[in-house]
Amino acid sequence: MRTTVSRVRASAIVAVAAIAASVSAAAAQTTVTLNQSKPQVVYATVRGGAYADKNLPTVLTTRAADTASNHRRALLKFDTQNTIPAGSAVTSALLTVTVKSGSAADTTRTIGAYQVTRSWTETETTWNRRRTTNTWMTAGGDFGSLIAKQVVSNVTGTKVTFDLTPLVKAAVSGALGSSRYTRIALVDLDGTTVDSTRDFYTPDEPNSALRPTLKVVYGGTSAPPSLPPPAPGTTTLRVLDWNSHHGGVGTDGQADVDRFIKKAASFKPDIVSFNEVERYTGWANYDGPAKMAALMKQYTGQTWYYKFTTATGAADGNGNLILSRFPFDATEVRLLSHNRAAIDAAITINGRTINFTSAHLDADSTSYRLQEIGELTAWAKGLAESRIIAGDFNAWPGSTETATMKNTYVDSWAQAQTDGTAVAYSGNTAGNTRNSRIDYIYYSKGATALKLVSSHVFDVRDANGVMPSDHRPVMSVFTVK
Repeated sequence: MRTTVSRVRASAIVAVAAIAASVSAAAAQTTVTLNQSKPQVVYATVRGGAYADKNLPTVLTTRAADTASNHRRALLKFDTQNTIPAGSAVTSALLTVTVKSGSAADTTRTIGAYQVTRSWTETETTWNRRRTTNTWMTAGGDFGSLIAKQVVSNVTGTKVTFDLTPLVKAAVSGALGSSRYTRIALVDLDGTTVDSTRDFYTPDEPNSALRPTLKVVYGGTSAPPSLPPPAPGTTTLRVLDWNSHHGGVGTDGQADVDRFIKKAASFKPDIVSFNEVERYTGWANYDGPAKMAALMKQYTGQTWYYKFTTATGAADGNGNLILSRFPFDATEVRLLSHNRAAIDAAITINGRTINFTSAHLDADSTSYRLQEIGELTAWAKGLAESRIIAGDFNAWPGSTETATMKNTYVDSWAQAQTDGTAVAYSGNTAGNTRNSRIDYIYYSKGATALKLVSSHVFDVRDANGVMPSDHRPVMSVFTVK
């Protein structure tokens, strides 16, 4: 077997980081103060309950929900993309907000500053939507790590400072993706009361001394840093697996990659494993992986990162594709026996590493599949936890192959059935993805950062009973702690 690797060794990373640190320390420091209204700073408040679809672009308010309609969160976005050179070594980033008013009875409230992981539009965002045409994955906003928290009084004029250095470092370096804006949410972390409201002066305040201000000190360049370890809390990860049948050949025999991706995008995944993706073959004489990534962007309004490998390791052919909303920390390809392959992408969710692998095993031979599973699981042992392996295993649930995988991995659909959170549809309560259930999303037994929420097998028939592929998709939803 052959292995192709694009993963950087930890020792090299440490050496590069040490050199970068010494260079940045010697470099001249520059201070940028961001407190001007659009386009430098934009803001909005999202409110739940009866106001969940109402845009509130003129106030910055936090409130813990004594009722759903009273729950408020304040969003801020600072332009660290156009004001700070890419790759700059950020040494300090402090956010200061000023209390405009506060509920009289609750003299102090604990307010947290969270990373907002997805872009939003000031004049369109609501509790349910980040833009008019795009929903949040989680109502109320898609959050990453808790970056900082402070106790905030109710006294008008009180200034509160949050240390956002880790977040701004990651944003400016490009570690969070192609957008280098700094997006945060201010969230009340205390218990729910009717007197928890905190109003803050906005970027439109005429007195600049009262506006939200992000003061960033930088100099030199540095390697992309990591966000801090996650504080208590969770982030949802929606994992989709679907065999595309040669890049989107439906049960009507028509090759229609647009139809296939449009349906896949409708399930709002965070990361996807596609099998039987074609690149310059008789099935699809074009770059299928690039086309699928472009279509996902078209149908979701966001950039998708992707990694593809053919089954043989050749540049062109049939193979596996990973698509992700999150940038890759590293990728690796493992070529298996009998012209099969697996591909892994490491991503960071809520400060946790997730190694996500897409595989497609032999279609005809149990002995071949068992050999490939042995190679796959042995290789995966060298990948950091938490681990997820998804793909077309061409093996039914009661098979020896499935039992072998379950020695060290959990079948998410079977576990969800046990938990009572498995959802299919009338006529397919077993969750069959083809003639049987042969497509799986496994997670490692050592994946302590993952908690399974649910698993779904979707009915993708149109009004005429036609499916975009001869397989059905399966999605498992996790929280990352």
